[in-house]
Amino acid sequence: MQTTPCDVWNEVLAALEALYRDLERDTRRLDELHRGRLTCGEGCTFCCVDNLTVHEVEAENIRRHHADLLATGTPNPEGACAFLDEKGACRIYAHRPYVCRTQGYPLRWLAEGDDGDMVEWRDICPLNEDGRPIQELLPEDCWTVGPVEERLAELQLEAGGRKLTRVRLRDLFLTKPAPEHDDP
Repeated sequence: MQTTPCDVWNEVLAALEALYRDLERDTRRLDELHRGRLTCGEGCTFCCVDNLTVHEVEAENIRRHHADLLATGTPNPEGACAFLDEKGACRIYAHRPYVCRTQGYPLRWLAEGDDGDMVEWRDICPLNEDGRPIQELLPEDCWTVGPVEERLAELQLEAGGRKLTRVRLRDLFLTKPAPEHDDP
């Protein structure tokens, strides 16, 4: 039996859902550990910025689960995430991409320094800074940027992507808001 492109996408999207389940399990510990400092919650849109991009596999996942919204809905005005509703709630929360699932946590990543050595960097949402300084946290008490991105890249390639195409969330909407113009 020959595998069709649809079969490949179905397998890749099932693997993406498994990745999200793993992510939820892994972040539960961070939720508990940082409960006193995390101010993130419904209505907080500080990190819901415009022009976020996702891998094509995540874009396809949103397309499949929210086809009606993308076909007939209107994106939130520019300046904030296109998927926020008028009250600031996420309209695709159950199927939100990876980047949205890790915002707010103390983040850490490794990057090459000016001298060629690997350097650890850390960051946290300014709204979540209260508490122990993030530089003092153990590495396992931060969300490590990199491994999940690698898994997403692998899924992208499995789906047939020759390059790691990224899609602006705003560009998923098929309808565009009417241009604003001054009243005469």
